[in-house]
Amino acid sequence: MIYDSSRWLHVAPRENANMSNIPFDLLQPILIHLPDRRHLSAAALVSWAFNRAVTPLLYRRLDSRVRRNILHHPSATLLKRPELAQYVWHVTETGAVQKLRPQITEDVVAALRLCTNITSATWVDDTSTPEANFLPILDVLMTLPLRELTIRTQYDAGERVWSQLNTIQGIRRLSVWSLEWGPPRVLQGWADLLGSSLTHLELGRCAGVPATILVSVFMKLPLLQELCLKGAPSTAIPAIIACLPNLIALDTEYLGFGNYRTPLTPLPRLQRLTVHTGSVDIDGPQNLWTWMRILLPHQQTLKSFTLNAFAVHGQITIPRPFIRNLTDRHGKSLQDFAVGVAQLTLEIVSYMCSTCPQLTTLECSVASPDVDSIIKAIEAGHNLRTLTLHVSWIPDGSFDLPSQFERQLGLQALYATVSHLSSEGKTSQFTEEHARALMLQTHLRSIGIGDQSYTGRWVRRKCSVKVAQDVEEEENVVLEVVVDSFV
Repeated sequence: MIYDSSRWLHVAPRENANMSNIPFDLLQPILIHLPDRRHLSAAALVSWAFNRAVTPLLYRRLDSRVRRNILHHPSATLLKRPELAQYVWHVTETGAVQKLRPQITEDVVAALRLCTNITSATWVDDTSTPEANFLPILDVLMTLPLRELTIRTQYDAGERVWSQLNTIQGIRRLSVWSLEWGPPRVLQGWADLLGSSLTHLELGRCAGVPATILVSVFMKLPLLQELCLKGAPSTAIPAIIACLPNLIALDTEYLGFGNYRTPLTPLPRLQRLTVHTGSVDIDGPQNLWTWMRILLPHQQTLKSFTLNAFAVHGQITIPRPFIRNLTDRHGKSLQDFAVGVAQLTLEIVSYMCSTCPQLTTLECSVASPDVDSIIKAIEAGHNLRTLTLHVSWIPDGSFDLPSQFERQLGLQALYATVSHLSSEGKTSQFTEEHARALMLQTHLRSIGIGDQSYTGRWVRRKCSVKVAQDVEEEENVVLEVVVDSFV
């Protein structure tokens, strides 16, 4: 029999079974779930059949790296055994390799020429000479059927590199991150060739680019489904996504300036929205909540909402009207709600669990007098699988004051009085036993409280063959809780 847990693949053959007789078509789809190369390498030693199934998986993705000043590069292996090159689909090359050993460039290029099935490539370079390092490798990549390309450099790759990149067609996934120096690269001159294929795009540096230029570029990319955009003016985001009717995922920043007008063209039906922002005070950047509502005008389309926000003084609090609007519009479709250390009350947590029946992931900060209050707040979350809470334990009878944002609007306080939640005889320390009890009573399998995380999985109880035969199948399976510490 074959038993697959979340971490290990345990193959337990029946008596007299010959593992080499397992069909190849079954072996590879099973072995592909092994967690890393170390386990794949071990599986390759089991038998010739396993070796034949594992070898293509071992060489499907090849990465070059420098670790502790030691060079790791697969070019030597490929040059000695060129037949392995046919299995390579993705490569990662780094400028650090050439900086450590400049003479290796010739071997790297020769090995890449053998890998004619490469469809995905990543170039990472934190040196000051990315153009000289990348050009020989780019010459080879230009001859391959690339569908995915990632470029991450500390300095701009240079005009010669970009003049060649601007001629590549057929790219479906593109990621460009250049942290310093040189002009921002926003696909001017390349978008025309990418319009018929590009569906996923990351642009990591758009600061200083006029909104009109960004809009003109995205008008040529109508097939985009996922977009990550950093540094773009917040005023331009609605107009940009209005050019992208097929967009379902947006990851962007709120920079907090300008007036926000909804374009005449309908906005796309976003399924995943991720926003990064910061603020001086706990009320959050001015107009942030209105701006996010503008991006989500449709009903029951959003599946995932992520907010990565920080405040210089305290933790950002999420206004009650925003939560109300979000759940009214997307409560039936929302599955993941992750706002990091942003504050919610237990009352609002309970409200979200009851109004979002599909909610599987919840992450936020809360204030609670005891563990039982947290358990009560999530009891309506029947589909919750992952719960991550940053908890401030508060004395019984204390309460949080409403934020300045809500006081100005005369709205109900964000934090309700929790004096009715008696903490007598209760504990403010979440333990493994609490996690186990929650997992047995609910669908939760991952719980993070403070600096501790608990992961649950069903495993077979270890016992002798004779005992196993006398035990019912259901009784032979137990819940294992693994405890990890973040500190």
